[in-house]
This record gives sequence, C-alpha cells and structure tokens, in this order.
Amino acid sequence: MTITSQHNEKLKTLRKLRQRRRDRERLGQFVAEGEDLLAAADAAGWRPVERFAVAGSGLPGTEVEEAVLRSVSELASGTRTLAIYTERWGALPGSGVCVYLHGVSDPGNVGTVLRCAAAFGASCVALGPGSADPFGPKAVRASMGAIFSVPVVRATPAELPGITLALDAGAEQTLTEVAARLTPDDAVSLLVGAEREGLPADILAGAVDSARIPIASESLNAAIAAAIALYELSNRSNS
Repeated sequence: MTITSQHNEKLKTLRKLRQRRRDRERLGQFVAEGEDLLAAADAAGWRPVERFAVAGSGLPGTEVEEAVLRSVSELASGTRTLAIYTERWGALPGSGVCVYLHGVSDPGNVGTVLRCAAAFGASCVALGPGSADPFGPKAVRASMGAIFSVPVVRATPAELPGITLALDAGAEQTLTEVAARLTPDDAVSLLVGAEREGLPADILAGAVDSARIPIASESLNAAIAAAIALYELSNRSNS
C-alpha cells in the first residue's frame, strides 16, 4: 500500500531520527538518503530496518507519494529513496591506524573524516567527548557511504591502541618527520581536536608523540588535517 499522508506513523519516526540525536540513541537507528548511499549500504551488507521509495520509481521499498517523500527529505531537490538502519558501534582494533576525534562538533567534519578514513584504509574512527553524532544526517551524507564501511567506536584517549600521535600546531616535529620513524606494522591512533581549540593539554601530555602540519595560516579544518595525516601515515612503507 502506498503511503499518501505526511502524518503516517512510519514517516513520523523517520522525522524523529533525522531531527534529534536523543531519538537516534534511544532507538539505535539512523536514516540514510539517496540512491548512492543506499547502494553503499547494500554493498557493505547492511540490511535496512525500513526502506522507502517514490511510488512508481521501480526502486525497492515501501512506496510513498513523491510529494510526501519530498516532505521528509533533507535534499534540496528531494529524493527517490531513503532507508532506516540500525546503528553499529564497533570495538577498537589492535592494528592499523585509528582516527580519534575529540571535540569535533561539526557533523560535516565527522562525516568527511569517515570518508577520508575509508580512502586511506584506516581501521576505525573513534569518537571522544564533544564530537558530533556520526549517525546524524549531515555526517552520514558527508561520509559518502563510508559510514557503512568504516567501523565507528566510542572511546577515551586512555583506551586507544598502539602509538598515540597527537596533531598539535605547537609541536616541534613535523608530521612527515614523525611518520618517517613509524613502520607499516605499527598500530597508530591519530588524535585530532577541534579546529580552534585543538586537543586539551592533558591529552597532548598523555600522547606518545605529537606532530604539526606546517602551514602558512593559523589553522586547518579538522577534517583536512586528518586527511593530510592519514595520507602521510598511509605512505609509511615508502618513508
């Protein structure tokens, strides 16, 4: 049966998952929107709790009138399909590069870090205090499907595996210098703080090493800094 009303109970649940983090956490569910994201979920073996599609589109899922589906879409042009998935929180790995985000409150940055982690083969993205919800709509969109392939973990700095490497604009050593001392077999946790504040002093003090990215301006966007660091660490075998 085609959904024709914006007041449909399933669509009400969908709106709650979009709008409020507490509802996502309470239900343990999130929304992904658009054919590309849902294809990424399918490719990664994720099964939707519920899938919706524009009536007559030929796409799988519960059919919804186009105007009604557009009313729950966050895309300016609307969408032909979206789905609800169950959140997955992983465990910290014992190898590879784990990206730890502390106080990175912009969901777009969190999603972009996930995308970069997928591009450079990172083992996980760990979320510390003050970081945005990786399952929020903006983070999911910015991840470009990486939310379905990169494990996300809740963690504290004390729990992080391997060599903890903090990005610090005031560090004496450059990232290239530090990366050159690491081997491809070293497990590394890359610590990234908020754009303006950076990492707290206690986290910097507790890190095994710290490094700066030489730049001509005062700061880098957190996601860009993470991408540069992941590139450097992914080339350790060529150092």
